[in-house]
Amino acid sequence: MNPVKKILWWLLAATAGGLSRGKIIEKLAEKPMNANELAKELEMDYKTIRHHLKILEKNSLVTSMGEGYAKMYFISELLEQNMKYFYEIWEKIGKNKIKGRRMR
Repeated sequence: MNPVKKILWWLLAATAGGLSRGKIIEKLAEKPMNANELAKELEMDYKTIRHHLKILEKNSLVTSMGEGYAKMYFISELLEQNMKYFYEIWEKIGKNKIKGRRMR
């Protein structure tokens, strides 16, 4: 199995917060945003967004530029080249579980 696919399975399907991380990746695939913009778009707590961004960045799925509140987040080149795996996994686990379940 592709290493990026393994990481995505683990971060989206096998750990708490996977649905939130999937929504963050979806938004960042549309356009780069800072943590505050993501929190507003996803109607999630700012600190929760920052927590998930740190996890995604640690696993090389997201990159950032800048500092503080102006820090912008982007999907990484690695993820960009492997987005087909994200969408494949997201179709199987993400969108099906969002209905009726509150994201963390």
